[in-house]
Amino acid sequence: MLVDAMNVIGSRPDGWWKDRRGAMVRLAESLRALEEEVTVVFDGRPWDGAPQDGGGLTVRWAPVADEEIVRLAAPGVEVVTSDAELAERVRARGAAVTGAGAFRRRLA
Repeated sequence: MLVDAMNVIGSRPDGWWKDRRGAMVRLAESLRALEEEVTVVFDGRPWDGAPQDGGGLTVRWAPVADEEIVRLAAPGVEVVTSDAELAERVRARGAAVTGAGAFRRRLA
């Protein structure tokens, strides 16, 4: 599974914009709890205390997360995003797409 972090975080208006880093950490913790192999892609660069690899979670940082997600997308990979353009691009690479809202419900 490959997760478009900021798209998933932004899919719920829960005040995440008041603590962007906290929202990123919470998402990583939720993904670890799935007990599945998951790669999450964040925009930008890590900071002290940023999410790290471990517990089935691989964390990637990229200047443009969408480009990294497209690069990693492949047949048999589930990409989590509600970004229509990104979804189209990863489907062209053979990946399946799950919407961010549906995925958030699965995390709950």
